[in-house]
Amino acid sequence: MTALAPARSTRRLILAGAAVLLVALGLVALMVVRPSAASPSGASSSQSAPAEDSVDAGFARDMAIHHQQAVEMSFIVRDRTDDEDVRRLAYDIINTQANQRGMMLGWLEMWGLPKSAAGPPMAWMGHTVTPTDDGSLMPGMATDAELAALKAAEGEKAEVLFLRLMTVHHRAGADMARAAADAAKTDAIRNLAQGMVRGQRSEIGLMADMLKERGAKP
Repeated sequence: MTALAPARSTRRLILAGAAVLLVALGLVALMVVRPSAASPSGASSSQSAPAEDSVDAGFARDMAIHHQQAVEMSFIVRDRTDDEDVRRLAYDIINTQANQRGMMLGWLEMWGLPKSAAGPPMAWMGHTVTPTDDGSLMPGMATDAELAALKAAEGEKAEVLFLRLMTVHHRAGADMARAAADAAKTDAIRNLAQGMVRGQRSEIGLMADMLKERGAKP
């Protein structure tokens, strides 16, 4: 496998950015054509927006960061292997999580809330996350060293490392989503979180089978 060419890297950044932009534009359109039921005049109602320290806002911010790394790892492995099953999984993760990230950032924008938290991650779950300098901002996230190892690997070695890292990533993501599904106040976050739990659990099972096929364990 060869190193990523600049042109291919640019196309990938454009693709990821386009996915977020399309979702954000869709949210704006939705606000225009479907006014809030709580606002008879047709204007969006700020009273229905969750608080800045709410589960809804905290989950949206943290999961947007979590998803961003999953997309990054998926782009990396697509260039490190020719295996169609792994590349297809990576493509699915890129599309699904880039779109979900765009939705969450769009909701924060619609609610008039900052897209980054003033305090540490996971506070909305009642967790204390101790800052580290290894690049892993939240449970399940890969460290800088692990990302470097994935970029340096090729073929089956890259496949196994990706599947292992993404399994850990998904497990932590599903835990976060389950907490949001149970405690969020908005239908938008609850429904999205429930879908994430189902989707990531399904992919965890798929990745376990793929690792087994390669003689590796999660």
